[in-house]
Amino acid sequence: MSDKRSSSKPSKEQRRVLAPLALAQFICSFAGSNMNVMINDISEDLDTTVQGVQNAITIFLLVMAALMIPGGKLTDRYGRKRCLLAGLVIYGIGALLSAAAPGLGVLILGNSILEGVGTALLIPPVYILTTLIFTDLTSRARAFGVIMALGGIGAAAGPLIGGLITSALSWRAAFVFQALVIVVIVALSQRIEDPLPPDPTRPFDTTGAVLSAVGLVLVVMGILAADNNVWLMIALLVLGTLVLFWFFRSIRAKERAGQEPLLSTGLFHDRTSNLGLVTQNVQWLLLMGTSFTVAAYLQVVRGYDAIQTGVIFTAATLGLLVSSLAAERLAERRPQRTLIMTGFCVTIAGIVVLIALAGGTPNPWALAPGLLLIGLGLGVMLTPSVNVVQSSFPEEEQGEISGLSRSVSNLGSSLGTAVAGTILVSGLTSSAYAAAMITLAVIGLAGLTAATLLPRTPR
Repeated sequence: MSDKRSSSKPSKEQRRVLAPLALAQFICSFAGSNMNVMINDISEDLDTTVQGVQNAITIFLLVMAALMIPGGKLTDRYGRKRCLLAGLVIYGIGALLSAAAPGLGVLILGNSILEGVGTALLIPPVYILTTLIFTDLTSRARAFGVIMALGGIGAAAGPLIGGLITSALSWRAAFVFQALVIVVIVALSQRIEDPLPPDPTRPFDTTGAVLSAVGLVLVVMGILAADNNVWLMIALLVLGTLVLFWFFRSIRAKERAGQEPLLSTGLFHDRTSNLGLVTQNVQWLLLMGTSFTVAAYLQVVRGYDAIQTGVIFTAATLGLLVSSLAAERLAERRPQRTLIMTGFCVTIAGIVVLIALAGGTPNPWALAPGLLLIGLGLGVMLTPSVNVVQSSFPEEEQGEISGLSRSVSNLGSSLGTAVAGTILVSGLTSSAYAAAMITLAVIGLAGLTAATLLPRTPR
């Protein structure tokens, strides 16, 4: 795909289309992090535990990851706008059900399952439509910058907004807020016109969809089982790996038979895209892992309420806002590889500062410098990572790569909450907090390594 730069400004119609797409990414990212500050409130109200709330958060992120690839594929068959609207409606129903949940089971049904399914349907169209409507690198970088800025702000500001709503009203009102935003997005989405017509005759690989979803679920559930039963963890991880291997054998067999699989193996033949997917996975792992770890530490170990915890996260929100809004100018002046590498370096530095300052003083604002650095670092690299991947493929493959890209990112989110949360929940002490953050820093180094292997110049 062409990677030429253009100084063209987006049209009025493009800007009108961008608003609902960016808001959709915002509310989905918000849903993934706002529950972090409600841990104590939800566990007391629903008579559950911190681990129960962690499981609900992780399952929500996992459902998104497991169904994002099938969701992306369905856009080709039923149309991008239709899938977007269907996802929004399912999400809104899930939010209202969560608001009325009498127990953890109903909360998981509404928040983790229905909102997760809705997100898996609506997010691929967001990225496919953006790629199709914004055709040159600069305008696409600008559009992705707005979308990723709203997504990053949703994830980073989730604790603050959720804390304000929870303290002023209740944690249930935060889900009503989500439903109201969904109504606004549905209204704004009426302006969207699908650039490509749907193809109802397009085949759908049901076997591949089931195998990919089951494999991802088993892997993440294995991580969640680490603090309860090591042998169960190993069994689930091995079984999940085998199912995913079966999935790849299945799609290769379909390709050889001349059939259309859920995911083309050709998507993994592009080295630049593969490295971009790794950086996306690690970025969201760091964002969600840090958000859950710090929020749980402040509430459970230090005893802060929802609003106090949310206010502390304003530092990360500010950092994300500043660097994301600068995405357009940065994309014009610096190579994408440089931006991604810089982002990882700044984010890892922020995690180190969080570890060093949090243990040295009881002042909660000691966490602010580290959170600010993490926000700045993530905001710098979220957009170029998406652009690296999406721009590596032609229009006819945007459905597949968008689904894969969002699946990889959401898998990172679920792994971040699962890995860091499992370490933290096993002890709920200052030392467990430090261990979780050190683990995140090591994973961040792996992301930085992948970024250094990206090509130095755009293709």
